[in-house]
Amino acid sequence: MNKRIVREFIGTKLMLCITTIISFLFFIIFFVLLFRSLPLFSETTLPEILFSTFWNPEKGSFGLAGILLGTILVTCISLLIAIPISLLSAIYITEYAHEKVRRILRPFLDVLAGVPSVVFGLCAFIVIVPFTRDVLAPFFGVPSTGLSVFSASLVLAVMVFPIIISLCVEAFSAIPIELKEASLSVGATRWETVKKVIFNASRPSIISAVLLGFGRAFGETIAVNMVVGGLPKIPATLFDPAQTLASLIASAYGELMSVPLYESALMFVALLLFVVVVGFNILGAWVLHRSKQRYS
Repeated sequence: MNKRIVREFIGTKLMLCITTIISFLFFIIFFVLLFRSLPLFSETTLPEILFSTFWNPEKGSFGLAGILLGTILVTCISLLIAIPISLLSAIYITEYAHEKVRRILRPFLDVLAGVPSVVFGLCAFIVIVPFTRDVLAPFFGVPSTGLSVFSASLVLAVMVFPIIISLCVEAFSAIPIELKEASLSVGATRWETVKKVIFNASRPSIISAVLLGFGRAFGETIAVNMVVGGLPKIPATLFDPAQTLASLIASAYGELMSVPLYESALMFVALLLFVVVVGFNILGAWVLHRSKQRYS
């Protein structure tokens, strides 16, 4: 009896230590990035970094305005594409699809979420880039190499689909059946029930899904780096090349040894990316937690 108690005590404390160490990794990463970013501010200021559009480390210029705008453009356009498609797909799965169809679609969404981002990037480079260069950009009368904001946004939208769809399906499935039956019993159609009841009741969960999707899109690296063009300036059109924070780190880190403060600048970019993504994930998780409490 005493041995079992001792083993349980040791096991509990060991699991507590492991969990504590893993939790502290968050703070370790944050402070490492912060400490390695500090040398940059001995030569420049935060407003100059955030609002200058001139990025040329060889001349000591580390303006991130163009890169920040490219990141925001790629992320927001991808969400504008992904959100309506994801919502309609989630509604179909939960309200219209036959049970057999639903059992087939759900595993495919899970598999799609687990596909490596480099595979998405490679497929986008083979399919989306030529389509943008040869068809879409000429249709709008804009010259383009295909490596552009639009190409990166489209591949990001595809990558965000499974996250938003899965969270929305979970939210729609959690709506009490009594609410749906009450709406149908007073003569509302199924689509009216979806608009007036399901969307309203699951609004916090939809917001949470969008926020988590935003965090996924904002921090994506490899797929975007392969198709965005890698040009750190403000794009004039959606078919111009651009640069994002994550792709900048991936493409430029190998050059940092030759330029003073280059490493510090990239560490600050990583810190900025880390803070934004973590912030949106925390906000999304909080909204999702509140929505679950609503019907608990």
